[in-house]
Amino acid sequence: MCFCFCKSSTHRIKVPAKARNVWSWRILIAMFLLCITQLQIQQCFKNWNLIIYLWCSRSRRFAITPCKMANLCMLPEMKKSVSDSKVFVVGAGGIGCELLKNLVLSGFRNIKVIDLDTIDVSNLNRQFLFQKRHVGFSKATVAKESVLCLCPTANITAIHDSIFNPEYNMQYFKQFDLVMNALDNRSARNHVNRMCLAANVPLIESGSAGYLGQVTAIKRGVTECYECRPAPRQKSFPGCTIRNTPSEPIHCIVWAKYLFNQLFGEEDADQDVSPDTADPEANESGDNSKVKHQHAQVDAERKSTREWAKENEYNPSKIFNKLFAHDIRYLLSMDKLWTKRKPPTPVDWSEVESNSQTSVSEKDIQSVLSLEENAMLFSESIQNLKQKLENEDEDGILVWDKDDTPALNFAASAANIRAHIFGIETKSIFDVKSMAGNIIPAIATTNAIVAGLIVMQALCILNKQFDKCKSVFVRKCVNPAKKLLVPCCLDPPKPDCYVCAEKPEITIAVNIETFTVAELKDQFLKKHLGMLAPDVEILDGKGTILISSDEEDSGSFDFDRPLADFNIINGSRLRADDFLQNYDIIINLTHETKFENEEIFKVLEQTGVAQQQKSADVSATQDNTTVNNTNNDDDDDICILEENVASPEKKRKLQQSPNHDDHNSKAKRRKVSESQNDSSVLIID
Repeated sequence: MCFCFCKSSTHRIKVPAKARNVWSWRILIAMFLLCITQLQIQQCFKNWNLIIYLWCSRSRRFAITPCKMANLCMLPEMKKSVSDSKVFVVGAGGIGCELLKNLVLSGFRNIKVIDLDTIDVSNLNRQFLFQKRHVGFSKATVAKESVLCLCPTANITAIHDSIFNPEYNMQYFKQFDLVMNALDNRSARNHVNRMCLAANVPLIESGSAGYLGQVTAIKRGVTECYECRPAPRQKSFPGCTIRNTPSEPIHCIVWAKYLFNQLFGEEDADQDVSPDTADPEANESGDNSKVKHQHAQVDAERKSTREWAKENEYNPSKIFNKLFAHDIRYLLSMDKLWTKRKPPTPVDWSEVESNSQTSVSEKDIQSVLSLEENAMLFSESIQNLKQKLENEDEDGILVWDKDDTPALNFAASAANIRAHIFGIETKSIFDVKSMAGNIIPAIATTNAIVAGLIVMQALCILNKQFDKCKSVFVRKCVNPAKKLLVPCCLDPPKPDCYVCAEKPEITIAVNIETFTVAELKDQFLKKHLGMLAPDVEILDGKGTILISSDEEDSGSFDFDRPLADFNIINGSRLRADDFLQNYDIIINLTHETKFENEEIFKVLEQTGVAQQQKSADVSATQDNTTVNNTNNDDDDDICILEENVASPEKKRKLQQSPNHDDHNSKAKRRKVSESQNDSSVLIID
């Protein structure tokens, strides 16, 4: 049975169990939500009987085509506004598929959708616009073709490209009446947020994490932007724990990902996998001069993991013995580490070598492999990755991707072997994939609810009723007010936001003597502030350029020099701007020498003047019940764990972008020169 309850009416509609066509119930829910959105309750139940009749009658189920059903419950003025609007959907994944279907069924006819991803087998369980025959094709293109089957008259443009491409600049965003995000990573969300702020186009942000979901509307000068609330800090682990004394499966998985980069990817000194001789716990006071001398000799002979592997032609047995036998014995020599914890047990290749001809990679990814099976999988994955690396250029590297089978098998097998050595529970490949990619399993129902809420917010915006927009949280279970969908008022812009404030400034503490220009560019401007093409000018009255985004000019910069070499002192000010995002900020520098948890900078203060917009305002009133609910429900705020994505692809030069506006060019030259009402719906299947 399927029941639908409307809190504004005593009606209860009982739907026969035999009516179970997937398209029919999706259309049913979409049409009912449309009626509720416009508060046409009587119209809703008048048309409800017609929809039920169509749904339950097998022979006449599609007597009215889906694209015409929106006409049943939409006012003429609203219908015209919706059909004439131009919307931009960013992302065609779990939420994106549901959203595109909802849009065409709601009467939207001018849609552009962009997604760089291609269809994977793992997408098919929830992204219903795709089928097995579509695997490997563009998500945006296939989604367009599938949605056109529902409404052939819709004008849908599919773009298989990265949203970071300079072609999609401020001028490009200005052509749309509304932008809808259906993304799965923070960097892309930040970028779209800034482009919508620059173009002054309303944005509907959304996300889901398992049974939790969230939808909110963003408008410049009216509501807080996506970056007004700081992102939750990702849990990090001390390097000595990862390298010397792991105690949890995640420690071994992080170590395995580091190992992948050391062997096949981009080497990072902060991701060393060899034993850490500088571990303070291993160097406690005591007579350990002999051990220290032994460690010093080993450190002097140590070479790059990549170089060592190349010299040994990526021989799996030698790599295995080096990582899981020799390095473990080296750790055992640091006896101070094992006075209060169980010491690891080295494993040699000869102990686990198998003569079996059966490939372990063919086994079920949800089964936990034995030590011997993990060793065999480790060997197979090294050989596969070696082959892939040889197909790259001379200086080519591989990038770890949870959806790349050899890379995933390598990380899973290496992590499980290390876990066995340290007496830690081993995991299946499926579990390792979830943990390594920071993945929360996606729930199709949550995506469907979130997509429906996006359309409801869109209808309010297009109907010039932005004051009726809400932030809506989808809960895992009902709250004390018996609600699964918890709406709350939109918050105004935060004065200290370094993105949407009118004159943003940020104060950071760094060690000016050691903090390099490269760290300023990569770690602070790109990673922390989310800039794509930063330019930095020292505000010293001379217009000194510290960092240039121009590829030709950047060749003359020495990024490894510390800030002190450029006459930057305590209290110096920098101006950083990104012409691709039409975004600039003042950076105040404070000198500091002590940092915690291996930090290289620390944010001290963010200031700015919140932008005001006279043409629109958000209602400050809200039903007291909802206010009380949101205050009592701590878990309404959703922390969405996002996949680690590679940095945006290398940008083309500015002149290669045909639609770039003149303002950006001028900016570039200037730098060089100088109530919870009763309409809430609860659907139980």
